[in-house]
Amino acid sequence: MNMTFRTLVATLLLLGVVPLVARGEQKLAQTGLKFLAVTADPRAEAFGGAFTAVEGSSSAMFFNPSCMARLNGLTSVMLARTNWIGEIKHNFGSIAFSPWGGDYGVLGVAVQFVDYGEIIETIRDGNPLGNGYIDLGTFKPTGLMIGVGYARALSDKFSLGGNVKYAQQDLGETVNQVVNGEYIKAGNKASVFAFDFGILYRTGFKSLNFGMTVRNFSKEVRYQDEGFQLPLTFKIGLAMNVLDFTDLDKEMHSLLVAVDAEHPRDFGEQVRIGGEYLFMKTLALRIGYVGPADEHSVSYGVGVKQSFEGVGFGFDYSYTPFGIFDPVHRFALQFSL
Repeated sequence: MNMTFRTLVATLLLLGVVPLVARGEQKLAQTGLKFLAVTADPRAEAFGGAFTAVEGSSSAMFFNPSCMARLNGLTSVMLARTNWIGEIKHNFGSIAFSPWGGDYGVLGVAVQFVDYGEIIETIRDGNPLGNGYIDLGTFKPTGLMIGVGYARALSDKFSLGGNVKYAQQDLGETVNQVVNGEYIKAGNKASVFAFDFGILYRTGFKSLNFGMTVRNFSKEVRYQDEGFQLPLTFKIGLAMNVLDFTDLDKEMHSLLVAVDAEHPRDFGEQVRIGGEYLFMKTLALRIGYVGPADEHSVSYGVGVKQSFEGVGFGFDYSYTPFGIFDPVHRFALQFSL
């Protein structure tokens, strides 16, 4: 049994323990810092989130860090924006470096900042002549994640990777109690260190990849009294260019299909399916599906990329109908050297 195979088996056993633990302590709809579960990359969202076995750019840090182990070139950069429901704005950034041709691995940094907008603060008013509440102005909650990742290809088939990240959510100072007519405020800020782990295995059967990842593994967090867990998620996935079964010119046409099975801590299991048709390695059309889901199931996307004198540029967009809410739009710029 060679070292790569032993490493693969050990990693599979380690990752396999997590969903079993999560199943035994499942708290439906009771996790916190949920902004960590919002999809960063519009390309990934247009796949329906089925991105666990898709090798790619620095954005892999938000899905499966091992997928950046074979980074093409020296550097990959992504800047992204998600216009989420409720006029919430998610801003993402990631950068990955592959020095010495990736012989010593790939290093990455990822950032996420969430702007929840202004929220009106009120408290109950017991005065029967009043309107039932007292207006105390506004406050602005925020969310922040900063992560450092590392990935390495241990062989021509097997890669692994991980992230260490600091996550914080600040809900602002709100009135905690009223003493002699004076409003006593208390802060509502929570922070924690969390970890992501992932593996990627090139099966050797045409372009078929197998991936597995655990994200948002951490201790319990609390604001004041109540404790909660992060949105721990376990995923396994497959990805392949299905045109490998045809004689079509791979330089002209590609049809990447990906399937993920997801076991999250705070809701039921889901299946994610996505596809991307790429023409002349320039124009991409995408569609994805996730189910079962309450308000969103299908996503659509488009992307363009080009290279000039060794510098790569790309733009990605995704559109997700969201039921009773406004549609979600995602945008991203990609750069590579």
